[in-house]
Amino acid sequence: MNIHEYQGKELFRKYGVATPRGIPAFTVEEAVAAAKSLGGSIWVVKAQIHAGGRGKGGGVKLARSADEVKSLAQQMLGMTLVTHQTGPQGRVVRRLLVEEGADIKKELYAALVVDRVLQRVVLMASSEGGMDIEEVAAKTPEKIHKVAIDPMKGLEDAQGEEIAKKIGVPANLVAQARDLFKNLYKCFDECDCSLVEVNPLIVTGDGRVVALDAKLNFDDNALFRHPDIVAMRDLDEEDPAEVEASKFDLNYIQLDGDIGCLVNGAGLAMATMDTIKLFGGNPANFLDVGGGATTEKVTEAFKIMLRNPKLAAILVNIFGGIMKCDVIASGVVAAAKQVGLKVPLVVRLEGTNVDLGKKILADSGLPIISANDMGDAAKKVVAAAKGVAVAA
Repeated sequence: MNIHEYQGKELFRKYGVATPRGIPAFTVEEAVAAAKSLGGSIWVVKAQIHAGGRGKGGGVKLARSADEVKSLAQQMLGMTLVTHQTGPQGRVVRRLLVEEGADIKKELYAALVVDRVLQRVVLMASSEGGMDIEEVAAKTPEKIHKVAIDPMKGLEDAQGEEIAKKIGVPANLVAQARDLFKNLYKCFDECDCSLVEVNPLIVTGDGRVVALDAKLNFDDNALFRHPDIVAMRDLDEEDPAEVEASKFDLNYIQLDGDIGCLVNGAGLAMATMDTIKLFGGNPANFLDVGGGATTEKVTEAFKIMLRNPKLAAILVNIFGGIMKCDVIASGVVAAAKQVGLKVPLVVRLEGTNVDLGKKILADSGLPIISANDMGDAAKKVVAAAKGVAVAA
């Protein structure tokens, strides 16, 4: 789950991370009122979407008067903002953050991520703030500094100070940067984050280290512990099909192909998509029904896949372990009948009660195309998606 910048900064402030003063706005009038409330003579009007690169896309602008704030708010609210992270379709801007101007002396970068090889949270920082960190990593990797954090000790003072010095924090501000890093880690840990990113982290003219941006992602599996964070969820920023799938505990991600995939287990789902690509097809989605799929869940999964106007065929690939093949077969048959399935359906079953599952499919009276293994299933579904007749 992601949240907006202004929401991330609210969390930062709770953990003692310095940020500029800012007020969210949902209307032009609220944006003007926010600027007047903040006071001063310069403000930053920021589009709030769940994507980076907003500045390059025209979603971050300076205003030097209330009239300018009004004009920028009128331009941004309702616009489709296209960045390198949104894709060509862009995102509609429905929220703004009006923030006080900052006297930027130096721009830095800081982030906390999970390093799956080290099995530790890693503090990653660079002197190259304000740039695409991917570009820095590719062209000047020596400018990215990392430190692995012991979960029993947390981020230690020496680690924070070392990173601060390496990225060019002035000597008199190293202690301040150290404390900010420690507070960022505390936020990451206590809020069950999967990413905390500050780009840029700035040194101001009056000698402060401030988080000028805030990007936070959270571990969905831990959200039950954080109802306050769940309340920040903006469904307008999420794919409607993925939102609907989450209501039924389905792990669903929309893709740009035309072959629907319904699989149990994330690993098998990835392998299924790879195999479809290997035989010349394109997956329309990632869909993991998990180990406890019911007829209701399978039916909802079919409904969600069928909302994709590009869908040309569906592949059901099930390895029966906890999930028995006869149960999934019954669910597939019931779902296919309920939704009035009009696209070719290829089913590959393997594992517990596989013979019973295949009999249920064969006796259903539905034109279900059976497959013997993953390769056979992929070949058949790719052919079916292209309109080639395939024996049931």
